Amino acid sequence: MLVDSHCHLDRVDLRPYAGEFHRLMDETSAAGIGHMLCVSIDLEQYPQMRKLVAPYPQVSVSVGVHPNERCRREPTPEVLVELAQDERTVAIGETGLDYSRGQGDRDRQHQRFRDHIAAARSCGKPLIVHTRDAREDTLRILMEEDARDAGGVLHCFTETWEMAKAALDLGFYISFSGIVTFKATDDLRAVAAKVPLDRLLIETDSPYLAPVPYRGKPNEPRFVAAVAQCIAGLRGMPVEELAACTRDNFFRLC
Repeated sequence: MLVDSHCHLDRVDLRPYAGEFHRLMDETSAAGIGHMLCVSIDLEQYPQMRKLVAPYPQVSVSVGVHPNERCRREPTPEVLVELAQDERTVAIGETGLDYSRGQGDRDRQHQRFRDHIAAARSCGKPLIVHTRDAREDTLRILMEEDARDAGGVLHCFTETWEMAKAALDLGFYISFSGIVTFKATDDLRAVAAKVPLDRLLIETDSPYLAPVPYRGKPNEPRFVAAVAQCIAGLRGMPVEELAACTRDNFFRLC
């Protein structure tokens, strides 16, 4: 059984399924995807996301606001903790830092990140961390806010082994998306081959970043099999063993 540890089911393109979400879910199950984590990026859309996946016990959810999302009201630790009481909510996030769009809102991003870490520590649920062009500040804030107490995962990892090692030392897991299958990512594949097997996760981040051989198409959870195949090949192990290890890792974390 494969686990897609990070996807956005409320944003997946349903045109191949005649607009019917249940058909997407049926195809996903038929492809051997036994569980998915549907990740929140916007609290204003969270109720609709939660309602969409409610009939499917193979889907757990997170609650949080992406660093690039604009909100009418910033998510306080109290609001996040309250929403996290939902029995299907297994993580806080995604949260983190993203400097790829400029430097104008770094103070807001920092405070939002700190608030999510505080919520995760308070409710005892792991963090889902997004980091892009913000390596030093991401690690610094994780350490300053004692994120080790909550634990979590650096999702869709695209950074160096040095950053992976620092996150591992904080007790975090490292998750790889379809980017690891792209041609010009030899350095990233080297990291994927080196992360300890008991701290490794796989994901699609669908509907974004479809892996080879689906690159250029809208991504969806069943394509996590291509990520598993790639990493299993890098590590010289059967894909079934890689699937079992990443599945066990997910349920240990969440």
